[in-house]
This record gives sequence, C-alpha cells and structure tokens, in this order.
Amino acid sequence: MTTAIYPGSFDPVTMGHLDIIRRSARIFSHVYVAVAQNPHKKPDFSLEQRRDYLLKVTRDLDNVEVITIDGLLVEAAQKRNARIIIKGLRAMTDFEYEFQMALMNKKLGNDVETLFMATSTKYSFLSSSLVKEVARLGGCIDGLVPEEVREDILAQLRR
Repeated sequence: MTTAIYPGSFDPVTMGHLDIIRRSARIFSHVYVAVAQNPHKKPDFSLEQRRDYLLKVTRDLDNVEVITIDGLLVEAAQKRNARIIIKGLRAMTDFEYEFQMALMNKKLGNDVETLFMATSTKYSFLSSSLVKEVARLGGCIDGLVPEEVREDILAQLRR
C-alpha cells in the first residue's frame, strides 16, 4: 500500500486541483491533501477556510485526508509515511520550478519520490490566481471551482 501527499496552497481550490486529487485517489491507497502555508504568498483565504473547502469537496473520497502543514514538505511526508509527493503540472513553466523543488526534496528526504501528474487538458489554463481575478471582476467562475464551495469563494472575493 502506497501513501502519497499532494501539497498546495489551494487559495482557493479549483477544479484542476480536484482533478489531481481524484485521479491520485484512484492510484494510491491513501492520499494526504496538504494545505500549506507559503511564506512567499499572502493568501486571500485563511488556512482554515482552505482546509474546510477541501474537506467539503473530498468528502466522498474515503482514502483522502485533508491536513495542514507548516514547514518542510518532506518532513510532513515522512511523518505520515508518504513516500510519494504528487505535483500537478499545467505547462512547461510549471515543470521548471517543480523539477527544482523535486530535486531539493530528494536531497532532504532520499526516501520520498516526486510524481509529476499532468493536469487534464480542460483545466490546463486554470490557476487559483486566475479564478480570483475573474471572481473579483464579476466574471463567472462556474466550472472553475467545485460547485460545493463556489458561493463561499465568491462571497469572500467580492467583499
């Protein structure tokens, strides 16, 4: 049985994130979805909101557990016996950054591997930043974020 960890800021969760989570849940026996604090980003949603949104949209996935992490991803993975870090890729620009991170994670934890998963084509343009911009400008985010949390996301961003 293989346990994986899928980290992200999920600010907010998008259909692209959910696609990676669902596909990972079919491959691995257990998947931790790790809501991370990124010291280089100022999130629009609190850590608790991001965790709660993920709990809502993954409640039907018995082998998915939503956690929050602060600190090194490798240490969070090792603590939970997760031997795979899942990273979603939209484009080659994502790969350059994620490849560098994968090499650093391998140096920090030789027992943890990184798996790159290509985002489904229909979500390859999608990012949390783009969702936030569209929502703030009054645009439609239907199909971009999970329906269960869409109204909460709009309420937060249109304040």
